[in-house]
Amino acid sequence: MSGGATPSDGGISTTLVIDSATDACSVALFRSGEFLAGELRLLGRGHAEALVPMIAALPGRGRADRIAVALGPGSFTGVRVGLAAARALALAWGGKVCGYSTLALVAAMARAELGAQSLGIAMTGGHGEWFVESYDEAGQVTFPLASLAPAEAAQILRDKLVAGSQAEALVAERGYGTALSVLPDARSFSLLPKQALVQDTRPIYGRAPDARLPT
Repeated sequence: MSGGATPSDGGISTTLVIDSATDACSVALFRSGEFLAGELRLLGRGHAEALVPMIAALPGRGRADRIAVALGPGSFTGVRVGLAAARALALAWGGKVCGYSTLALVAAMARAELGAQSLGIAMTGGHGEWFVESYDEAGQVTFPLASLAPAEAAQILRDKLVAGSQAEALVAERGYGTALSVLPDARSFSLLPKQALVQDTRPIYGRAPDARLPT
């Protein structure tokens, strides 16, 4: 599982990856770009209770020079749980924190399985909507992140290949294409292109919050 997103330059030798933004909760540890250990659990709920023990079970209790965390979009709670853990551990260890898009990781996993090609991503969103985005064969965004009703998503997302938790539903809705049902997995972090890593670790919620402050 070596690849482009876990270089050992810049004084970084170990990277802890945390991905708790969706129903899947996963962690992984890389050293000098090589995968050491990791775990994925399909939880749905309970990420806050499961995440720290999963990290503690990694070699060296997961201690790393850098922590890469999924910023979303996904579950509001799951995104916040992952970010809080990453920031707390970075503070305790004196490490660095970077982030990546959940959808970018799903796209990278799909390219690794089916070959470099353009593809769309369809993931479960909130209130019956789907998070959608499109990428080219190099991992560059060609249609930006949006939260859409299923019928609208099927109209807009025209890529033949669709990956993600709602890929099969989207392909069925529009009546053509190939679906790859997949959830993000921290163990696949090294598949991410370098440009997918960002220093700005603000959450990517993908849609406006349900509650709004009064004007």
